[in-house]
Amino acid sequence: MSTAPAQGNDPVATLTAIVQDLADLASAARPVPLSHQVRVDKEQLEALVEELREAVPHQLAEADRVLEDADRVLGEAHEQAEDVLATARARAIELVQREHVVAQAQARAGQIVAAAEAEADAIRQEADDYCDKRLAALQDTLTSASVQVAAGRRRLAERAVQRSVDAPTS
Repeated sequence: MSTAPAQGNDPVATLTAIVQDLADLASAARPVPLSHQVRVDKEQLEALVEELREAVPHQLAEADRVLEDADRVLGEAHEQAEDVLATARARAIELVQREHVVAQAQARAGQIVAAAEAEADAIRQEADDYCDKRLAALQDTLTSASVQVAAGRRRLAERAVQRSVDAPTS
């Protein structure tokens, strides 16, 4: 019954497919006479639950990887920004030592530091934007899975209401 892709493929697609299989299993379930319950194939249900147990850790591992990636990129950006600032400061000191006119050297050093700080801010902003985009994509994926689960539960509730309406009154 599983339409889930094989392991090694997109874990989001795997998780989405398993949730869809669960919803399909619930939709195809046979009603138990005189009750609001349905019968599902235990082996199919257990197989889908096992697939979920396998897929969810992969999805969480992917989320951890994205966060680690974001942290790494942000760390590299901060290191690069610090290097730029250190270079700018060293250059500023060098200019002050070489120039006879201290005022001109200080003005130039200030410009270099300002440019370096602007570049560092730009690098930090790019790193933050990258992290935000990756986290937004992950949030969209998890939201989509949540919507599918809610739809499956809603279908089950609607069937239960329909069965209670259709049930003979004694």
